[in-house]
Amino acid sequence: MRQIVLDTETTGLEVGQGHRIIEIGCVEIVNRRVTGQQFHRYLNPDRAIDEGAQAVHGLGNEQLSTAPRFAEIAAEFRAFVEGAELVIHNAPFDLGFVNAEFERAGANLRIEEVCRVLDTLTLARRLHPGQRNGLDALCRRYSVDNSRREYHGALLDAHLLAEVYLAMTGGQAKLTLGAQSEEESAREDGEAAAPSVRATRRFVVRPADAAELEAHEQILAAIDKSSGGATVWRKA
Repeated sequence: MRQIVLDTETTGLEVGQGHRIIEIGCVEIVNRRVTGQQFHRYLNPDRAIDEGAQAVHGLGNEQLSTAPRFAEIAAEFRAFVEGAELVIHNAPFDLGFVNAEFERAGANLRIEEVCRVLDTLTLARRLHPGQRNGLDALCRRYSVDNSRREYHGALLDAHLLAEVYLAMTGGQAKLTLGAQSEEESAREDGEAAAPSVRATRRFVVRPADAAELEAHEQILAAIDKSSGGATVWRKA
């Protein structure tokens, strides 16, 4: 299963007021493993950034003046996410901005038409009702290190959300974040890869010995006596 964790930074909070995307960050997860593949672009919004928004993400118009417009990267972005499940925290916010950018770019497209969407804020509220479920709160709850998050950043937040999402939905053996697996590294070095733990694990069935069987029988007899012979184990 291919998933793309997506986050954006914008010039302001209201897409209906003409605010624009200024940063897109995407992190790929395949079969619950962060692959190291990512999509990251800063964008020239062709409008002023609200002071409140700039205080959150630290991005200013001057540093974005030479960045591409969304229309220039729209096809590349679509190709990266198409067919995947998008994992987004507060999905309506980001989807509204992404769809507005596609519309400005002349593309007759809503991103939900080419991707499934999973909203981790909705998931977190279901798992932790009545608690804070912002990204920082979830990082603390799931012991995800967010110490680098001095400002919000689309790519950084996508990486953090990927870790939070995997922990929130059952965890995984290893977050690679671009690192090679031991098997991949061994293949490139020309060595035989050691078999994985999962491939070699065997469950051992150890039968009860005579003493254990006798102790078990004594317990069943006691249950029989107290329940009038209604021991479910014997009936089974």
